Amino acid sequence: MPRATTKKDLQTAANEQFDKLWKLIDSMSDEQQNATFAGEMASAGKEMHWSRDKNVRDVLVHLYEWHQLLRNWTYANRNGAAKPFLPEPYNWKTYPAMNVEFWKKHQNTPLIDAKRMLKESHKEVMALIETFSDNELFAKKTFVWTGSSTLGAYCVSATSSHYDWAIKKLKIHIKTGNK
Repeated sequence: MPRATTKKDLQTAANEQFDKLWKLIDSMSDEQQNATFAGEMASAGKEMHWSRDKNVRDVLVHLYEWHQLLRNWTYANRNGAAKPFLPEPYNWKTYPAMNVEFWKKHQNTPLIDAKRMLKESHKEVMALIETFSDNELFAKKTFVWTGSSTLGAYCVSATSSHYDWAIKKLKIHIKTGNK
């Protein structure tokens, strides 16, 4: 799927990938949804997330937290409070540590709550995207606070691209968990 470059494409891609994610989750048994990822998951890739996330809930709360980053950053900057996308003390080199903090924060969040939270935050992000024009989303230098990127690129990253990441991860869980 090509990366979205228009508002309509962004909305379509985000909703399609979100629907794909839920179809995949709904196809899993309760046992699979609640199971701890197999040991093979930790070595499925080099990135920290392969060993960080231990179950479906961890993946869902990760998506939820990135929705919150997008929403909080956009609302703050729209209202004149200059704020970086990643909260202090994190930057693009140290954000894996932030993701670990998100993981720790949600270790007592039940799967059912993680599902509800993610469904709600997806709706909120989609409503936020709706408030911007094509130009505001995809023209460079429209907003000082997006730096050299576009607001749309951040939205793609927090929605369709992240949902694709989650789908791939859950497919590996399904594959490795049925041995």
